[in-house]
Amino acid sequence: MSVLQKFAGQTAIYGLSTIVARLINFVLTPLFVRKFPTAVYGIFTHLYSWAAMVQAVLAFGMETTFFRYLQKHENNKERVLSNSFLVILFVSVLFVITVFLFTPTIAAWLDNGGQGDDYPRYVRYFAVILAADALAVIPFAQLRADGRPIRFAVVKLLNVLTLVGLNLLFIVVIPWALHHMPAWVPYFEGWYRQGWLGYVFLANLAASGLTLVLLLPELRKIRLRPDRKLLVDMLSYSFPVLVANISFIINEYLDKMMIPLLVPGKAGEVDNGIYGAVSRIAVFLSLFVQAFRLGAEPFFFSYAKNANARSVYAIIMDYFVIAMVLVMVGITVNIEWLKYFIRGGSEADMALYWSGLHIVPILLMGYVLLGIYVNLSIWYKLSDQTRFGLYISGIGAVITLVLNFVFIPRYSYVASVWITLVVYCCMVALSYFWGQQRYPIPYRVGKALGYILAGAGICWLSFSVFDRNVYVGNLLFLGFIGVTLLLERKMLLAVFKRSTR
Repeated sequence: MSVLQKFAGQTAIYGLSTIVARLINFVLTPLFVRKFPTAVYGIFTHLYSWAAMVQAVLAFGMETTFFRYLQKHENNKERVLSNSFLVILFVSVLFVITVFLFTPTIAAWLDNGGQGDDYPRYVRYFAVILAADALAVIPFAQLRADGRPIRFAVVKLLNVLTLVGLNLLFIVVIPWALHHMPAWVPYFEGWYRQGWLGYVFLANLAASGLTLVLLLPELRKIRLRPDRKLLVDMLSYSFPVLVANISFIINEYLDKMMIPLLVPGKAGEVDNGIYGAVSRIAVFLSLFVQAFRLGAEPFFFSYAKNANARSVYAIIMDYFVIAMVLVMVGITVNIEWLKYFIRGGSEADMALYWSGLHIVPILLMGYVLLGIYVNLSIWYKLSDQTRFGLYISGIGAVITLVLNFVFIPRYSYVASVWITLVVYCCMVALSYFWGQQRYPIPYRVGKALGYILAGAGICWLSFSVFDRNVYVGNLLFLGFIGVTLLLERKMLLAVFKRSTR
């Protein structure tokens, strides 16, 4: 049990830092939906969806590769660190140069053939942001490998505080000063633009730059000494991971890229704005998945050589699923007050944003399945069969692409969210069946399905039978928690007794 306690402790720190950071960031959502019209928020959603795709390319699958090769080359950790960083450095420099050379063409394409003056600036901002974030990947991975979650958490938190602080400065403080303190107006004339979306991206740029500065102690430890043989081995492992990550991003973000293209006129940008804003309500479950991955990946690799590793992985899956389902239900039954985070700046905008609330439970179930897939995916990483990650994500990407082309023009983002759910179901099934054949782990499938179905049933009752009544929904939620504690009492008591010794 001490092993699980150590895993839970480190994951809790990663999780707490991630959740706190994102909660601070979450205060920007109501600010953005109030300050920017729905169509402008659609541009925000569109650009950050493309950024997620590019970020996966720049990371080049090296984060997972780094952890795997630390395990395989315990006596040559410096070489693993050096070669991992070299790959990302090369790809990032090449990316920035390419983007700056072809900025007008890229900007026109992102603007759907338009000639907006701001898009070239946005493109350059994102090029530097993404390169800076990519260069931070390996230093952050090194902190996780060294078991330094506090340092990791502090850097992440400072990044978000900078991002939020600068957004508040540009979008709230300066406009307030211009309105209430006329003497300040001359200081801002000529450069400040009221209501300009670009300030959001500038704030992100500053936060990413600060992160690199804070990571300088880790960056200084990296010696750029390429090892050709090791580099080739690492690239052969990472390339399927890269393609799988790109395919995964396609599954997650392609719909937000396609809606402005497949839904004609301003309606596409408006629908994308609604979809992006409503998705923010489901962000808490997304954070849970991210926090789990941050703690789980280095643990799974480091613990793989232990005789009971697979049974430990199965136990982790059990309680991961329970936690995910509880969060899903908790968000769903409280949607009636969470919706005020996306109220909008006018009655018309509020009505538009709230019109998308019905997709929140489907989004949440999709994140539950995504979390299960992230957990399952350890089998092909530990067994050096990363090509299966490529196969699984590739199949999901093809299904996503085809179904989005067919259904988005007719059903817009409603089709997107159902398609994502179907794709994640397929990916979970493929990963489970292939994994059990090649790297069997004794998962308790019936138990997981029971909790998922029970949680889905409560969400359905809350939405469809009790019309999102907060009080009835929370009574159901508390009942679900009570039954869960009763069923899991033996494990919880064992953990409690061990922790008090």
